[in-house]
Amino acid sequence: MPKGYWVSSYRTISDPEKLAAYNKLAGPAVQAGGGRLLIRGGRVVAHDAGIAERTVVIEFDSFEQALAARESEAYQEALVALSDGVERDFRKVEGID
Repeated sequence: MPKGYWVSSYRTISDPEKLAAYNKLAGPAVQAGGGRLLIRGGRVVAHDAGIAERTVVIEFDSFEQALAARESEAYQEALVALSDGVERDFRKVEGID
């Protein structure tokens, strides 16, 4: 069964305090949903139309698990805390089996 991934590429961070509040809630929510943090921040080199900002990759045992974790009550609470504090490209993707 292919794994599932969350991939977030941040375009701008307009409110670091909202991002910090989101991080406090999102980490436990992701773990409760079975997610494992693979990449958060660190060095980024962007090519083509990419933006060298914060990048996050989270791995789940299945694509279905990745879908369910995003819809969980705990993660929805984290999204409320984040609100308009960032602009990001957030994707849920299925890995290769």
